[in-house]
Amino acid sequence: MPDLTVPPTPPVYLSALLAREDLGLRQIAGPSDPDTAIHWAHVSEMPDPYPYLLGGELLLTAGVHIPEAAGSGTYFADYVSRIVEAGGVALGFGVAPVHDTVPRALVAACDDYDLPLLEVPPPTPFTRVARAVWQLMAQARLAELRRVTEAQQSLAAAASRPDPVPSVLRQLAQRVSGRAVLYGPDGTEIAAAGRGASGVETREAREAQEALAGLARVVRPPAASASTSPSPTSPTSPTSATDTVPGAHLAAYALGTGQGFVLGVAAPDRAPGDHTIASVAAVLLSLLTGEHQSRTGADRSSALVRLLLGAPPEDVASLLGGDRWLVVHATPGTGTTTAPDPVAASALGAALGSALIDLAPEVVRVLVPADREPAPQPGWTLGVSAAVTPEDWPAADTHAARALARARATRTPLVRHGSSGRAGLAELLPHDEAEAHARTLLAPLAAHPALVETLRTWLSLHGSWDRTAVALAVHRNTVRQRIARCAALLETDLDDPDVRMELWFGLRHL
Repeated sequence: MPDLTVPPTPPVYLSALLAREDLGLRQIAGPSDPDTAIHWAHVSEMPDPYPYLLGGELLLTAGVHIPEAAGSGTYFADYVSRIVEAGGVALGFGVAPVHDTVPRALVAACDDYDLPLLEVPPPTPFTRVARAVWQLMAQARLAELRRVTEAQQSLAAAASRPDPVPSVLRQLAQRVSGRAVLYGPDGTEIAAAGRGASGVETREAREAQEALAGLARVVRPPAASASTSPSPTSPTSPTSATDTVPGAHLAAYALGTGQGFVLGVAAPDRAPGDHTIASVAAVLLSLLTGEHQSRTGADRSSALVRLLLGAPPEDVASLLGGDRWLVVHATPGTGTTTAPDPVAASALGAALGSALIDLAPEVVRVLVPADREPAPQPGWTLGVSAAVTPEDWPAADTHAARALARARATRTPLVRHGSSGRAGLAELLPHDEAEAHARTLLAPLAAHPALVETLRTWLSLHGSWDRTAVALAVHRNTVRQRIARCAALLETDLDDPDVRMELWFGLRHL
């Protein structure tokens, strides 16, 4: 878990603060460590500042709290020890208006407790020092964001190369100045890059590698080593974990395929942006390992070619794996019209466990094996068909579209077609007779597909004008006009519940 007392921004190093000529700060005691990290500046004149510190502060004081007889007792030793105990990293003492010089006993106490002591000259107010800390922190934050952006671009470019997995690992290792490892479902190293990936290794490096492999076991799904398909009943494992060993910061990320692949990262330091960079690499590797683990690209290409050459779907489905399938329609958000992008669509496919993705202008369609039950996905609205055999894919595609329209209209993250699970009255009639009755009943609307779809949606949403407008992405007045046109063509009263029931029956079989 991250340290919640440390802000998610790069720290300011004491050496950078001392280098600011406009401040005129001078270190007069304590260790001269240029890597002393300051996370914030705090002013306090309390004799015991411990309750007011979180750790990582440059504490600023003018010595108002110092009694006249402080130099002859243990006051300064107690004061400095409390700052160190609270996690303060440096003390700035303002000369004037209370003290003309920094008390010698304070200098000695800071030397004894290894606390850097800075002399703040009279022309420099504490607010200027605090503002300089925040300015340096903002500059460091901007540089870190630029580093993360460049890393994201280089990782995306690496994923498009002929050897994508090794290329992504090499880029990740380079960006974190460490080592990146891809572990397989059985815990073996599939690929590695960076420090210690080859050649002679030190004992410390070997220990770090063993610790990283152990950390990977923490995030690997328990059933991964026993099966190549995720188990919905498996105990939940953390998706990431971190640890520290001598000389290395370790992190492990479970890849989103659910097959047991794990990304391990070992770096000498842990910069604030490293987690973001590693997370981007984990998403890319999730897509790449999902491609490897499900079915090969050659099989999918072969299935596509056979379909184009006239083979029926049921004859090529065996190349894709599975006998029964679900069709999923998805749009970003709940009721928005934002167009999905290829990266988001690929990530959705990976989350649903399928690489069979169609990115249309306003919807993403995913063909998912029936044994992988779709779950609601953050940021997406989903419509899911019933499980069907390949010959019924076209009908399932229509059902998924209708389920998505209902999900958008009701602002529900996921709607399944026919989710009630009840055997309706329609099951009492032969399918052919029901279909013939539906064609006769709705014949006046046959030449108007938009009217048929509007009537279907309006009835499914219990006659709600607003929800129907949302589902069809039209104005509510357009819905009213279409429903009035339906009533006129059918020569019936759509406010009559019996009429509505019969029309709904017909639409279900049309």
